[in-house]
Amino acid sequence: MTETRNSAAAQAAAIRAGARRGLWRRLLVLLGVRTAGMRRADARAFLWAHGAEGEAVTARMLDALEARGWAIRHDVRLRGRRFNLDHVLVPPCGTAVVVVDTKRWHRGRTTALVNGRVHCGTEDRHTKVQKVAEYAQLVDQALNLPDVSVWPLLVVHGSQVAGGQLEARVPGWDGPVYVLAPELLLPRLAGAPKGWDPKRAEAVAARVDSVLLPYTEGT
Repeated sequence: MTETRNSAAAQAAAIRAGARRGLWRRLLVLLGVRTAGMRRADARAFLWAHGAEGEAVTARMLDALEARGWAIRHDVRLRGRRFNLDHVLVPPCGTAVVVVDTKRWHRGRTTALVNGRVHCGTEDRHTKVQKVAEYAQLVDQALNLPDVSVWPLLVVHGSQVAGGQLEARVPGWDGPVYVLAPELLLPRLAGAPKGWDPKRAEAVAARVDSVLLPYTEGT
């Protein structure tokens, strides 16, 4: 199994620790007292930790692909960029790179297309889809491999995805951004270009590693 470092979990821990920094705050914690600042920090940390659970589940699902020749990178960033990429994959054919983002949305609400935009219940979440397309575009530019396609995928945990899969469109991206229920992630990836070209896949993975860094390595 691939060892991963989860930036969302680390961020949650950092938020909690920051709110408790200092002798007086540590004393209050020992006394079982939480200040208003601690309560606000804990609420923010909960949201990060909630998302971290979804990332960890997706990572475990993707581990199954390594035995089939896929190269998998978790929790990385582009050189010179601060945002993290949850999962970046290279299939064994070496003709594509898949950028996978994981979200954990409200379990009691359905994720669906409303007037062409992705919603979770009544809340418009289309900006999250646009972000994934933006990340894929930046990865494509950084790789500079004209014969390699970059695919953006968004995996939604918790919320039920209508029909299991949505094909969302965003300005500036040629093609759909697939929004998937977790159970359709591996079947969708199985639809990647067929073939087995270990040398080409290894070269593409090496190129990926040259433009990506572990997210925790500074800026």
